[in-house]
Amino acid sequence: MKEILTEEELSELLLGTDQYGRTAWHWAAGEDSSENLQKLWECAKEILTKEDLSKLLLGTDKYGRTAWHWAADRDKSETLQKVWECAKDILSEEDLRNLLLGTDGYGRTAWLWAADRDKSETLQNVWECYKGY
Repeated sequence: MKEILTEEELSELLLGTDQYGRTAWHWAAGEDSSENLQKLWECAKEILTKEDLSKLLLGTDKYGRTAWHWAADRDKSETLQKVWECAKDILSEEDLRNLLLGTDGYGRTAWLWAADRDKSETLQNVWECYKGY
């Protein structure tokens, strides 16, 4: 079967951003969509280099927010866990620290986003990731 898109085009599709600098990865992490996140991750691992996978995990939107921030802010415990599993699979120890402690354009970590309002399950999941790091 002939492929319609080249690997380069598939890479661009996976790493492509909207006007806010968000990838499909950001959007899936911010929704109750751990299945979509898993599918995106499988596609990404098939096409992207380790360096590009790191960019996907650590990539920030125009507000400095990663998918990790989005999952914490939107109170998506399941997707937060999926982002963490993927990050542990690919990122170096230093990059994992950067993901966990990274602040967005408002100076907020995922921990602060999870603490906002009533997000006790998400807050607990972020805490477990911090402790287990």
